[in-house]
Amino acid sequence: MHAISRVPKLSLRSALRASAVSGTRAAARRSNVVAVRTLSSASAQSDRDTITRLLYSIGTKREVERYLRIFSSSSDASHPAKFAVIKVGGAVLDQVEELATNLSFLYRVGLYPVVLHGAGPQLNSIIESAGVIPDYIDGIRVTDAKTLQIARRVFLDENLKLVAALEKLGTRARPITSGVFSADYLDKDKYGLVGKITKVDKRPIEASIRAGALPILTSLAESDAGQILNVNADIAAGELAKELEPLKIVFLNDKGGMFHGVTGEKLDVINLDEEYDDLMKQSWVKYGTKLKLREFKELLDHLPRSSSVAVISVDSLQRELFTDSGAGTLIRRGYKLFRHKTIDSVGADRLRQVINDRDPDVLSGEESVTGVLNALKETPYTIYGDEPLDVVAIVSHPEGEVPILTKLLASRNGVMNGIVDNVFNAIKKDHRRLFWTARADDENRAWHFERADGSFTRAGKSLFWYGVQDVKEVEKIIQGIEEKGRIPRTYLPVGPSAPPHKAANAASGVRSYSTWANRRVPGSTRGYATAAPSTEQKRLALIGARGFTGQTLTTLLSEHPYLNLTHVSSRQLAGYPLTTYTKAPVTFSDLSVQDVERMEKDGEVDAWVMALPNGVCKPFVDAVDRGTAERKDGKGSVIVDLSADYRFEDGWTYGLPELYGRDAIRTSKRISNPGCYATSSQLLVAPLLKHIKPEAWPTVFGVSGYSGAGTVTGPTDPDGRPTTVPKVTAESLHGAIRPYALTDHIHEREAGRHLSRLLPPSAGVSGVKLAFVPSVAPWFSGIISVLSMPLNGKVAARDVRALYEERYAGEKLVRIKNEVPTLPDIENQHGWTVGGFQVHSEGDRAVVVGGLDNLLKGAATQCLQNLNLALGYDEFAGIPVA
Repeated sequence: MHAISRVPKLSLRSALRASAVSGTRAAARRSNVVAVRTLSSASAQSDRDTITRLLYSIGTKREVERYLRIFSSSSDASHPAKFAVIKVGGAVLDQVEELATNLSFLYRVGLYPVVLHGAGPQLNSIIESAGVIPDYIDGIRVTDAKTLQIARRVFLDENLKLVAALEKLGTRARPITSGVFSADYLDKDKYGLVGKITKVDKRPIEASIRAGALPILTSLAESDAGQILNVNADIAAGELAKELEPLKIVFLNDKGGMFHGVTGEKLDVINLDEEYDDLMKQSWVKYGTKLKLREFKELLDHLPRSSSVAVISVDSLQRELFTDSGAGTLIRRGYKLFRHKTIDSVGADRLRQVINDRDPDVLSGEESVTGVLNALKETPYTIYGDEPLDVVAIVSHPEGEVPILTKLLASRNGVMNGIVDNVFNAIKKDHRRLFWTARADDENRAWHFERADGSFTRAGKSLFWYGVQDVKEVEKIIQGIEEKGRIPRTYLPVGPSAPPHKAANAASGVRSYSTWANRRVPGSTRGYATAAPSTEQKRLALIGARGFTGQTLTTLLSEHPYLNLTHVSSRQLAGYPLTTYTKAPVTFSDLSVQDVERMEKDGEVDAWVMALPNGVCKPFVDAVDRGTAERKDGKGSVIVDLSADYRFEDGWTYGLPELYGRDAIRTSKRISNPGCYATSSQLLVAPLLKHIKPEAWPTVFGVSGYSGAGTVTGPTDPDGRPTTVPKVTAESLHGAIRPYALTDHIHEREAGRHLSRLLPPSAGVSGVKLAFVPSVAPWFSGIISVLSMPLNGKVAARDVRALYEERYAGEKLVRIKNEVPTLPDIENQHGWTVGGFQVHSEGDRAVVVGGLDNLLKGAATQCLQNLNLALGYDEFAGIPVA
């Protein structure tokens, strides 16, 4: 995905610069007004064609052309500023070339966004150097005369920098630093020279666009008495949007979206009418997130329903605007969806009008509105849609038969605002499998492919389905619904009806083909921000439960609301009850490889955890693989391996969610759980990778409690039950620490291998090497890791801490503190703690301290995170999270 987005960006920059040079040279050759106009028009059209072709690499051609058409038609001579308001955060202004490139891109395709920027970070930097400490009350900057004087200069400087960067690319831009916003004092005694906007004058903006220049605004306002007042840029952008009523309101920030407070994942889309009340009740929605949501709702409540807000990073602007999938977080009002069982519940006249205006079969004369409505009465059906009927879907579902989506009729608003996706998601919640058809020339054909498990095209129509994987079953279903006249008799046999060279000469002129993979095509779309995780009860088998990690995991599983431990295997403890699991009685067994294969074949469990020593679990994994191959349902269980055996295997997913993402784990059946030292080491090093010094590798000194050294079988209990004791005891350490495996520790290679995936291209190195020295200490559990990392330039300690705050923002199991973490911060805690941020006096070496409990975040807790993600649960189900 990054490769795809990077290619057009580089090409775009080159194209813009070439165009700017070409335009300058052409202007020098022009000799009269007619020639100027002719050359200018031809050049503009050439630019537009070039940039449009570049867009095709980030989305489908039809997507791109559809959005260009919609955006271009949003404005006219009398209302030229209806396309977009783009609010640029101060942090984004540090990427002024990237910003200018993306804005120039819009300019070259004939779109004129209204750009308004802040300058908070730049202002803070300057006033701090001037000896003024920034003061905030209720999140509002207190502004005195000196601060305002500096702010005016900073705003003007940043505004002119952006205008200059645009002009350098041949894009006309006009700085507008006053005359747009009128304001009263917000509260003079409390906030000083801070304004509350009372009026927006859009005339300077519209004049700029009519003159062919992008308007570049600051958020300074004026009182009736002529006093300059400071206004929060987000608020100014909102007031500007209320006045202009644009299609898009874009907030550019350096994070690239809004993020779920529990999972840490980016929210793709928020449908306020459907989700706002529930979202505001979520425990993770608080402080800044709650304020933003409230502001966005208040803003969109004042705008037409066609307007939407997007929160994205600057390098994703094109993908957000011109693809269905978007790039950041989309916030829109939407409508609450309905499900009705009768035409009257929808309104017969309204439904007739929708069918008459949108149904392609009616528009082509193949069907009539009356015929469509009469056909509905032949089987039970459900009509899905939204209140204004921007999308109407009809599903026929006779009892005992496969449901068929007979109509999916969407307006332009329905497609553009994603309502069609919401309706389809509602259908999927009601129907595990579904068949539907679409014309082969449907302009939204990619949308159908994206949502189907399989498809088949013949005679100008495509048949799609999801929820059925076996081709023979598909053929049987199609035969049944054809015999009953529920779809046209054109789809059997399933598969090409003639070789391609013959099909090309068929009367229909359309080649038959079938697909079975669920294609990932440009245009994959967003789902709900509050999509509910699974609550289905599932079964788990644990192999190797005698050690400390196995005991810790079974204790955690006792509190899991949905995952049930049904089998636990230990050769030494076979026949004894498992005492650390309290949800239900479980007895230890001694599962053989043959037992595991049979259990997998019969589908007795949904997941396996291998808690075995290194080098031991492969026969059991192979047995699961063989059992999966023999399963009749085509499914297979999830395996999480706690050993090091598969941490270097490309076919396995490395399960460290905070660094390598959740999506791969959610779709994986084979997950390698990271090592305890390796987890802490990678979490320590990752935020500093962009500052890595070539050939001067970071060093981690790690100290672990003695439980990390493993266990051995101890003396038997009075009832004959074998006991487990630590391999290294506190007494044997004599109150000191004992270094071991001084070179080539397996966690050294593990951390280096996976951190290399995170290296930025600018790092100038091809991989990461890590020097790691472990020691064992006389406490039971808990790892303290000290990172010493040479840097490629001078960095301040506060900047180092900021890198960790940015990297782990929203991570539920990461805690950042100023002080050096100590054992009480780590032992018996489910997360990772980092602190003690220091930089050498010469500014070229950072030292940071991190820690975790080796039995929890270093093993069992992380295993449960991976199980939850792979099984569709909330990532933190069963994990006590503060």
